[in-house]
Amino acid sequence: MDPEEVFAEEAQEEAGLSGSHTPDLVVETQYPLRNGDDESAEGEDENSPLMSPRRRRNASRKTPYSRARTSYERAINEPWSGAQGSHALPWYKKPSIFWLLPAFFPFCIAFGGIIVPKTYLVLDLICQDYLSDQARRDPTFHFLPVVLGDENPQCRDPEVQARVATFNLEASLLAGIFSAIISPHLGSLSDRYGRKGIIVFASLGAFMAEIITIIIGRNPGSISVYWMLAGFLLDGLSGSFTTAMALSFAYASDCSPPERRNIAFGYFHGTLFSGIALGPILAGYLIKVTGTVMVVFYVALGCHVFYIVFITLFVPESLSKERQMLAREKRRVKRANTPRKDFVTKLRNYNLFKPLWVLRPTGEGTSSALRKNLLVLAAIDTMMFGVAMGTMQILIIYAEYRFGWTAVDSSMFLSVVNVCRVLCLVLLLPLLTRIFRGPSLGGASSSGHRGADMLDINIIRGSILFDLIGYLGYALSPSGAVMVVGGMVASLGGIGSPTLQSALTKHIPADRTGQVLGASGLLHALARVVAPTVFNLIYRQTVGVYAGIVFLCLAGVFVVVFVLSWILKPNVYLHEDSVFEADQEQDSHDG
Repeated sequence: MDPEEVFAEEAQEEAGLSGSHTPDLVVETQYPLRNGDDESAEGEDENSPLMSPRRRRNASRKTPYSRARTSYERAINEPWSGAQGSHALPWYKKPSIFWLLPAFFPFCIAFGGIIVPKTYLVLDLICQDYLSDQARRDPTFHFLPVVLGDENPQCRDPEVQARVATFNLEASLLAGIFSAIISPHLGSLSDRYGRKGIIVFASLGAFMAEIITIIIGRNPGSISVYWMLAGFLLDGLSGSFTTAMALSFAYASDCSPPERRNIAFGYFHGTLFSGIALGPILAGYLIKVTGTVMVVFYVALGCHVFYIVFITLFVPESLSKERQMLAREKRRVKRANTPRKDFVTKLRNYNLFKPLWVLRPTGEGTSSALRKNLLVLAAIDTMMFGVAMGTMQILIIYAEYRFGWTAVDSSMFLSVVNVCRVLCLVLLLPLLTRIFRGPSLGGASSSGHRGADMLDINIIRGSILFDLIGYLGYALSPSGAVMVVGGMVASLGGIGSPTLQSALTKHIPADRTGQVLGASGLLHALARVVAPTVFNLIYRQTVGVYAGIVFLCLAGVFVVVFVLSWILKPNVYLHEDSVFEADQEQDSHDG
């Protein structure tokens, strides 16, 4: 029998046996007697010894509870040496980030490729509805037909722009709010049931959203554009792109030693920005060749299908059955100690921000320095993510307003900046890691989770400074060329995001990775809603005074973030040894 299957049986027995070891846990368990035991019991009398030889032999054995706890201690406290249980597996079954990256790349191309086409599709459909409504109200009103994806000067109307802005706000709220609610739960589920299935689930919403978009785009006159909001709702309910990214980081955490984890995360960020750089170029080429904007959504749908099928059939699971069972048992014991509540009570007491408490651990093995580090890292990561998400559209509008850039100019700018960002992630970050930490140990053991070191902290501080200089360049640039240089400088700050995510996972044991990254996904989802709203409001109110004011405000955000980074302390992490020592001491007393 597979060792993990043996452990699974032991962990199931732990539920009952732990009740006799833990006074405050009440679990009623019945143990069937074997025939031999039953017969021996019947043959005993008051002169029989209190413990038969068979029972003495059984008593000398370790209980399943003890074996399960020993396995748990081994899984959490031993030095990291690869995804647990994968050493004896053949290469095609051994989990690695290089299994996931080939599927993740077309997924990112689809994500980046549909940003502009979907924006223009929504604009054209809303414009068509508005003009048709005007024609119904006024029989003398005539307008040119709206061609999807083409230049439509009749849509340059303030009322159309206002309706599109309202639609985008509603779409962002639907996707962002529901993603914020579901993301932490999906992260926790991935700790208990494996990464693969949850990653696939997180991509189903985008898959269904593309189907809805295609149906609406194929029937522009008969189906309202507002049905597209259902696609954003489904995307949010499945966790959206931010959750898929967080779960990919969790997979990478399972496969990468802590001191090399920033490189693994950097590869995922590099793949993401490669998709954002190449997606618009490929989308523009396809639209030019085919003459229709809808072809982009068919290709995006194919990318989602490839992603789902490839992960389901070829990507090995990174979380062993043993670790999955450990996480399930911990949750079962926790729920057994918690009073049961009905659905209405749970709904009344629901707290959206409850998953964030994983960033403020208490009890044995924790410290105030640990809590400060986790909270500061999460705050820095959220603010930097919010700035990146909130300025994507403002940059394009700003460049068109200041320098008269066309759509082609803006696409080239985004491509240049994102190519620089990718090069930093796949070349500069691994080079820095190799110089300061030495070459990779290959199959050798790692020192395990020991918190962020000074290299992590200095990379975070340096990336913040590069972003600060880049955004000051945006605000003060006298020409388009200077703005491109500012974008290239800001792209150097791209190495900060994977380092921040990696540093978060280094502070906690491996069995809490999904929870921490799920909490990070919640913060990202909230930033995805709040940041664009605030930054667009600032830009709208100040563009008439000086268009660069919004970037000066963003530079101020980076100043605050840089100050916060000096609170971080190296080599701070969650100790669990004391908990296990207490358990062992309790066992010796029970014996």
